[in-house]
Amino acid sequence: MESMDKIYKEYANLIKNYIFSITKDLNLSEDIMQETFLVAINQIDKFRGDCKISTWLCSIAKKILYKKIKRNNLSNTVSIDEMNLVDNKVLEEEYLRYDSKLKLFESLQKLDANTREIMYLRLIGDLTFKEIGIILHKSENWARTTFFRGKQKLRKEDIV
Repeated sequence: MESMDKIYKEYANLIKNYIFSITKDLNLSEDIMQETFLVAINQIDKFRGDCKISTWLCSIAKKILYKKIKRNNLSNTVSIDEMNLVDNKVLEEEYLRYDSKLKLFESLQKLDANTREIMYLRLIGDLTFKEIGIILHKSENWARTTFFRGKQKLRKEDIV
């Protein structure tokens, strides 16, 4: 089992954003996120491992939110019936996509300046190799080859 410190660092923003997507209240989201990890620390021995830890943490956060709504009758929060709760699997998929993007951009920083610029123009700018060649005053084939070599370097790092 991962240390709680590592788990906190990895999932704190996910939990906070999940609750914020429901409540639209940043302070409440942060409070619930902190309470979630307090509960998780005390109940880590009850985590069976039959789901991802992010799913388990989201379910704890959701239960804490429901209790707060019932106990405090939070008027500035959306009622339970009006909540458009995000499916935990969808939430996990969004987090994994975000995490993959983050790793990709971290890896792109390791590439040389020309390759990195071509990767950005192609991936973010969605430009054709011809357009990239024009922008960088090089040929279309140069842009295509440099992009291909950049992808190979990323594959060696198991990113793409």
